[in-house]
Amino acid sequence: MSDETMNKVNKFRDDRNWRQFHNEKDLAISISLEASELLELFQWKTSEETTKNKKEQLKEELADVLIYSYMMADNLDLNIDEIINSKLEKDSIKYPVKKSYGNSSKYTEL
Repeated sequence: MSDETMNKVNKFRDDRNWRQFHNEKDLAISISLEASELLELFQWKTSEETTKNKKEQLKEELADVLIYSYMMADNLDLNIDEIINSKLEKDSIKYPVKKSYGNSSKYTEL
């Protein structure tokens, strides 16, 4: 997310005086709730059905998950690129290409 987009998110929040509600605990809860709403779009359907017929709802729920996630990172003064790159480095050790290529097993089972 660019600084410009983060500023828009924060302005939207601040214009409504919602900062008081956006502590880390409540943001974590909101991320989980919005992720559940995203997941609910797939319930009882194939992936193809949902991605074909629910594209607008998918975009909205995914945006909600991302907005709350970025707000949490902003609250914690975390750089999104840095934490993602750090996680990818750790995961590349847990999931070496040679063992994990085409394999969906958890790293403890490789």
